[in-house]
Amino acid sequence: EPEPFFSGIEYKQVDFTQREAVKNIILNFYPDVIINAAAYTNVDKAESDRELCWKVNVKGLEFITEAARVVDCHIIHISTDYVFDGTKGPYSEVDTPNPFGYYARTKLASENALKIGGALFTILRTNVLYGIIKTGRADFVRWVVDSSRNKKPIRIVTDQINNPTFLDDLASAIHNVIVKKKFGLYHTGGREFLSRYDFTLRIADYFNLDKSLITPIVTAELNQPAPRPLKSGLITIKAESEFGFKPHSIEESFDKMKKELNL
Repeated sequence: EPEPFFSGIEYKQVDFTQREAVKNIILNFYPDVIINAAAYTNVDKAESDRELCWKVNVKGLEFITEAARVVDCHIIHISTDYVFDGTKGPYSEVDTPNPFGYYARTKLASENALKIGGALFTILRTNVLYGIIKTGRADFVRWVVDSSRNKKPIRIVTDQINNPTFLDDLASAIHNVIVKKKFGLYHTGGREFLSRYDFTLRIADYFNLDKSLITPIVTAELNQPAPRPLKSGLITIKAESEFGFKPHSIEESFDKMKKELNL
């Protein structure tokens, strides 16, 4: 088994596209809460790998929901701003989803499957996650820092607007949802709405990077298979008022990353 990210926990692997495997692990653990952070997130590959994307993002959650209903368990499901088309963001929980692209459609389908599944649930939508990841793929901030320090030029889009979410803030939201027993749909995100390019410049300013390596472009220049929501971002007023969601500022989040990752 892989080493757990945290010490003092039991780590089990399961292929949650397999109904019986999901059922068995949930019935064996008999959990009070399940946090579903698993997803097929390669939005471009999803356009061609549709069967696996649907299995992971929709069927897997349906299997979890079936078993969770038996043990009377609270499911916390992580979703995305991609359920919106990105034409008139930022978005609140009452805005009507209109997903572009196959990945986006599977994420909305997963939300709907959970809503009708009969289990206690909370959906936490988030966007542009970044933060302290000690193993696995580097997040956006570390990718920018590493690219610059290796003198590697990067092209960053100016026309995608979000409020990037610090991982610690999402973790805090999950904790508060569990402790305060909050159910339904909530948006989480950062304090500031800005373009990906402006976010990259903030990274460069904080970490004293060479800005000449950063080239502004527009999304259309990337010719990506899947469409991106451009004017997006998530309004977090409901989460702030109902369970005390209080995101770090961008610079505060960089302070924590610098300290923990020795950036």
